[in-house]
Amino acid sequence: MSIFAADGPSEASAATASVTDRLVDANQQYAAAFQDPGMDARPVLKVAVVACMDARIDLHRALGLALGDCHTIRNAGGVVTDDTIRSLTISQRALGTRSVVLIHHTNCGMQSITEDFRTELEAEVGQRPTWAVESFTDIDQDVRQSMTRVRTSPFLAHTDDVRGFVFDVNTGLLREITNK
Repeated sequence: MSIFAADGPSEASAATASVTDRLVDANQQYAAAFQDPGMDARPVLKVAVVACMDARIDLHRALGLALGDCHTIRNAGGVVTDDTIRSLTISQRALGTRSVVLIHHTNCGMQSITEDFRTELEAEVGQRPTWAVESFTDIDQDVRQSMTRVRTSPFLAHTDDVRGFVFDVNTGLLREITNK
């Protein structure tokens, strides 16, 4: 159940609290029952998962993962950017991961945004973003591109077990993408 359900403390107090206030309150409740799991930062399954930040995807549940099983790297589109490579490099070289799973998904918002987004931002704020939007129209091809970026990065020590998938937001199923 969401912490934002109407059956909480009172609808009036919930209406005056900011979303961040609600999150902090939920954390207080979480911390009251929290027990240190005694883990270190190294993922038990030695895997890093790169996925879209889409709020419809309960990634750990969808993959049957428990706390401590993997490193999770999420961004808009689940694309492999320089920052994704940075995180994967730290994950592998400092924290022992060996496998990389890449997950894009159906009905992704990045399929409807274009690089014009950067131009629009520049017009609005007076500064052009230094980052690329990384939008795409062909989801399978973008997964292949992400796999290639991981496999060819000179910073990554382990590129033998890199696999890419598309998560269907309507069925919850993964479809594996292979390189052609």
